[in-house]
Amino acid sequence: MALKRKKKPSVTKLEIIRVASRLFLEEGYSVTSIRQIGEKVGISSGNVMFHFPTKEHLLAELVDMLCDFQWKLMENEADDSTGSVMSICLELMSMAAACEKSEIAKDFFVSAYQSPMTLEIIRKNDFERSKKVYAEYCAGWTEYQYVEAETLVSGIEYATLMTTKNCAPLDVRISGALNQIMSIYDVPEETRKMKIARVLDMDYRAIGQRILNDFIEYVEKVTNDAFEDVAAKKG
Repeated sequence: MALKRKKKPSVTKLEIIRVASRLFLEEGYSVTSIRQIGEKVGISSGNVMFHFPTKEHLLAELVDMLCDFQWKLMENEADDSTGSVMSICLELMSMAAACEKSEIAKDFFVSAYQSPMTLEIIRKNDFERSKKVYAEYCAGWTEYQYVEAETLVSGIEYATLMTTKNCAPLDVRISGALNQIMSIYDVPEETRKMKIARVLDMDYRAIGQRILNDFIEYVEKVTNDAFEDVAAKKG
């Protein structure tokens, strides 16, 4: 979680993160400006940029938090063992469902994959996760092989989220993407079929519809906890 790993943030920085999360996920990342964030916080654009030099830096902060949030959520929804293949399948499924339902969700997720800064965060998180999840299928793999695999996987994920008017139905698109991803990690065909069938039977659309609202609440909780920590230290 970004706020836990770094130096304790200031109250102003926490408020910027909280306001930005709401604007990005309720109004849209692309249409939100640093000026709007500053106005909502009650500070100048220059003060916002003191903490986050560009809007992309703010997106990176939220994507770092999102990676942690999504993984915990999907493990709970999958009701499977920690670090399960099911959780990875359901994560992509829910993001794709959210993008299909909401242009704001699509704008946020696609922007995360288009930004070199945030794509690096996604790849790093997925790299560490994949080493644990696919270990039984990738015996003897080197670090380089996992890095190479994640480069391919992130491209498949991005293509899956970039829906167009003429694209295949969601279940068909996701089935193909998950099959390709698990194939990269040498998951046997029968196991791939079973995992895909299981995740298609779940209410992934409902998860996709609520994922951004749940994430906003998560950011609120994390920032509130940090606010209290700052206040306690001052007291």
